[in-house]
Order: sequence, then C-alpha cells, then structure tokens
Amino acid sequence: MAKKNVILSCAVTGAGETTGKSPHVPVTPREIAESAIKAAKAGATIAHIHVRDPQTGKLSHDVNLFNEVVERIRESETDIIINITAGGGGDWVPSEADSTKGGEGTDMQTPEERHEPVELLLPEICTLDCGSINFGNQLYISPTDWLRKQAKLIQASGVKPELECFDTGHVRFANQLVNEGLIDGDPLFQFCLGIPWGADADAETLAYMRSRIPENAKWAAFGIGRMQMEMVAQSTLQGGNVRVGLEDNLYLKKGVLATNEQLVDKALGIIQSLGKDVMSPTDARDYLNLRNPNGKVE
Repeated sequence: MAKKNVILSCAVTGAGETTGKSPHVPVTPREIAESAIKAAKAGATIAHIHVRDPQTGKLSHDVNLFNEVVERIRESETDIIINITAGGGGDWVPSEADSTKGGEGTDMQTPEERHEPVELLLPEICTLDCGSINFGNQLYISPTDWLRKQAKLIQASGVKPELECFDTGHVRFANQLVNEGLIDGDPLFQFCLGIPWGADADAETLAYMRSRIPENAKWAAFGIGRMQMEMVAQSTLQGGNVRVGLEDNLYLKKGVLATNEQLVDKALGIIQSLGKDVMSPTDARDYLNLRNPNGKVE
C-alpha cells in the first residue's frame, strides 16, 4: 500500500516525573485507557502505552496494569492500534556513596523482563530502544547483546518492533539488527529527538537520520517539549509519520497545560494544513502489515 497520509501516534503517559506537573497526565489503568480512547476519537491512529503505579504515579512494570489498560481499550468500541513500551527498566544512576554502584533511581530489567508484557498481551506494536544513552543526568542502558536477545523474543511473538532511535548510532545498530535478520518485514523506525543528550530536534538531524535507513523502511519522528509540534510539521513535510502526547510534552501552548486529545487535535490541524490527513487504524495496519488485535496478520 502506497503511503498517502500520516500515521499519528499518541504517547499518553510515559514514565517521567510529570504527574506533579500536570493534572492531565493519566496514572491509573482506567485513566490511561480512557485517555487513549479520547486520543483515538480525536484522530490518533496509535496509542503508545506505559503504565504507572496507581498509588505513587511513578513508573511501573506490573504486567497486570498493562493487562488492565489493554483490556479496557480492546473492550471499548473505539479502534486504535496498541503500541506497548518494551523499554522496561534501563535506568542507571550512580550512587553518591559509591559511584561504581547504582543509587536511588536505578531501575534495571533483563531483556526477558522487558518483553513480559509483550509476550502476555501480544499488542500490534512494541518498542525496541536501539542503544544506551545519557538521558539527562542518568544513563539508559541497552547493551547490544541484550537488544539482540530482545529482538529475537519480539520476532518470535510476531509483534512489530518499533525501532526507537535517540541518536545516530542507534540508527546504525537498528540497521545491524535488520542485516542480521532479527527484524521481519519492512522495518519501522521512530526518531526520538531533542532528549538530553541525544539527537537534536531539527530538520537537518531528521533529514540525516531518515537518509540512513533502508529504502523499504517506514519511519516516524517526534520532538519533546516546545519542539513537539514543530517536529510534527517537519516529519510530515519530509514524508514521515508523527507522534504527540503527554509523554513528550505537557503544553498546548506557552502556559497552557494540554490533554492528550488536545495535542492530537492540534497535530491533526498541522497535518491537514500541509495537505495530508491522518491514516485510520485499518489503513495503518495494512500499510505496516500488522497483526490484528486477535493476533493474526491481516
């Protein structure tokens, strides 16, 4: 299927310390599912799902929480493609007492643990973060051997991996996974731009990264904070897909806190002003050759 329009993803909650900054960031499974459904009704094609501890609002890896979110979305009458994070625990913060050890905030999972919600729920898409990076003042750890193991687990499940690239070296390793036969079909890339200290969120960086992927690859990009909507425009202009949502940006405009559906609506307006429209979940499944929600390839 030739690409005529744009896939619009909404990353509804993320894992960052954002719940104290905006009352609109969903926390409980019910809130996360309802926010994903509202985003779909506003025009989103894909919902990207993290889960949080309902009591603290902090990042959680509890597969039961993932299960509740996905069940609520699937039981609704609103169609949206589900994309579950499989980044899992990869945060390493040096201990102040002993910098050779992980301190407060360190949260590590094995490849098998990162894959557990994917194996249980069989979403249509899951993420695969393609390398380690200085993430603000902490380190996100994804060694290459771990990534190869995780790619094999995703491949065996039949779920489509979204190759998350936060810097140019991540694109190189994602291409290596493709070359090693660990990614089936047309690879799907996501360029994650503007995160300290990864690739810049600008047109030149985006153009370079998309120039380095295979000819048959599909791709999307997003920027964080005030760069979110600018990257919606740049990605659309350069022929890619887009992502918005409260994981990446809390504001509709300066000083005005957003909801997920408002961010989706604003992105939709930008896309349409550039002469394109948003792809439906049905068309996106065909374009990306995804399994359907019942676990079969369409």
